Amino acid sequence: MGLGNPGERYARTRHNVAWWVLDELGRRHAATESGASDRGRARRLEIAGRSVELLQPLTYMNRSGEALTEWRERHGAEAELLVVTDDVYLPLGMLRMRAGGSTGGHRGLESIEAAVGSRDFSRLRIGVGAPESSAALREHVLEVFAPDEMPALEAAIRRAADGVEVWVAEGVLGAMNQFNRRVDPAAPRDRQEESET
Repeated sequence: MGLGNPGERYARTRHNVAWWVLDELGRRHAATESGASDRGRARRLEIAGRSVELLQPLTYMNRSGEALTEWRERHGAEAELLVVTDDVYLPLGMLRMRAGGSTGGHRGLESIEAAVGSRDFSRLRIGVGAPESSAALREHVLEVFAPDEMPALEAAIRRAADGVEVWVAEGVLGAMNQFNRRVDPAAPRDRQEESET
């Protein structure tokens, strides 16, 4: 499930990076539409021999749980859940995979937690950089990325899609081991400096 806000106004904003990840996965794996409603759009694909659905809530961010609840009413609640989302507390382009934990004040994650009734769901956070101040947070997440941020962002989207693939194939621990590290997106792939975080 990729969190974001519906509508062209929000399509390229920091809050919607998770939708870019879902689109990348859809392109890689030839996703097909599997259902849509006023609350969410679903696409089906296959990764590592497993059936996967990509869910985009069409509610606003703070009501993301409604889309998940509706999807579960149609498909059942037994499916494993990975929520992909932006994170202003991570540097631009940094990824963090977790098996559960705090929402960090993220309204979309709060809505998912309320819908699930638990913090025990996997989440993949994508760093979108911090605002200048806490007062500027709302404006920051609804801003588009600056041109000089795009190379790091595009690299992060590709790596996040890789992370989802590993999560499907190997589970959350396998994905955490591979993707919870700092990477300089500007460095050549074979010369990137990494450190465990």
